[in-house]
Amino acid sequence: MKLLKSWVASANTATTDFPLNNLPCGVFSLGDDPACCGVAIGDFILDVTALEAEGLLKLTDHPLFDVPFWNEFMEAGPSIWAEFRAQVTAMLVEGASKRWVVEDHLVPMAGAALHLPFIVAEYTDFYAGRHHATNVGTMFRGAENALPPNWLHMPIGYNGRTSSVVVSGTEVRRPWGQLKVPEFDAPIFAPSRRFDIELEIGAIVGQASTHGLPVTVAEADAMIFGYVLLNDWSARDIQAWEYQPLGPFQSKATATTLSPWIVMKAALEPFRTSTPPREVPLLPHLQEPGPMLYDIALEVGLVPEGGTETIISRTNCAEMYYSAPQQLAHHTTSGCAMNVGDLLGSGTISGAAKDSRGSLLELSWGGKEPFAIAGSTRSFIEDNDTLTLRGAALGDGYRIGFGACSGKVVPALVAPYARKT
Repeated sequence: MKLLKSWVASANTATTDFPLNNLPCGVFSLGDDPACCGVAIGDFILDVTALEAEGLLKLTDHPLFDVPFWNEFMEAGPSIWAEFRAQVTAMLVEGASKRWVVEDHLVPMAGAALHLPFIVAEYTDFYAGRHHATNVGTMFRGAENALPPNWLHMPIGYNGRTSSVVVSGTEVRRPWGQLKVPEFDAPIFAPSRRFDIELEIGAIVGQASTHGLPVTVAEADAMIFGYVLLNDWSARDIQAWEYQPLGPFQSKATATTLSPWIVMKAALEPFRTSTPPREVPLLPHLQEPGPMLYDIALEVGLVPEGGTETIISRTNCAEMYYSAPQQLAHHTTSGCAMNVGDLLGSGTISGAAKDSRGSLLELSWGGKEPFAIAGSTRSFIEDNDTLTLRGAALGDGYRIGFGACSGKVVPALVAPYARKT
């Protein structure tokens, strides 16, 4: 597919994340005005809440955009999603007859505040990148036991905290926790010394499943509304002490940062690609009827306080071993119902090369091999570092991007249990 030309000139450049082919969904506000639903187009946001209120956008007999989140629209189903894209494309395409009325509802993105685009119902994070799982397993268990026995048979995950999910730009405070450090025989309670990121893609469930009824991989794919960039902030030292036998808990509960724009699945269709060849045949409930991954180029940038950015990692979503539809289908095998607004984190996306690793844990090999940034080195995140995830599917003269997924790590509280009297 080639670039769809828009009368919004900034949407026709090869460098924008938001051409007419994309139309990602977000929530924005201006000053003290209420938050509204909007679609990114070039350097602007199209106010779809206002368009619906004025009757210029009509999808159902009842409003879908009178609330500052996209859950009600998602619940309306795939046929409404497709009709929405068709109507908005017709408004913004080059030569559109309604340009003169639609133009009044364009808002400069530079002056808008962006918010979480949906209400997160529940959050599950997976461990579905083979290179990441192999790297981490090698560090902690040795190369011969790098992958757990179950890893090649099913996507492994854990249930996270929806309260941890924040939008790009939100500061992240370094967490306190129990640490077991070599210089002490007993654990101590202290700020994390090995704070980290995880470069992930988040899948958003747009259609619910029924309690007690598992879904197939094909059905799961149809349930997914779209994707976001996801940074699963991780306190590695807290995790190392707590994770046996039940897995991550407080080490993963500090923050999970999302990019502010949901890229609808329809925008990514031209970029579908297959999961890798299977070393072990998957059981029938995990077998895919077709390509379920996407060719999305990913990168991580690190900016120290007062410094310049270094791109510390470049990789691709196609490195995943399990796709989001496989993860979603597996999630339902117990009979657990999936809800509109459920969020599935892919797990860290790392490539085979050292500079394609999706976490600082891997990049510094557990802190033993500090890597270079502009003017310094890093093993783990230092206070006032800003980490930014970026991603885009690259088409013929255009890109389908997600916008930045960014967070600055601020120092831990001096006395976390101090109370004002």
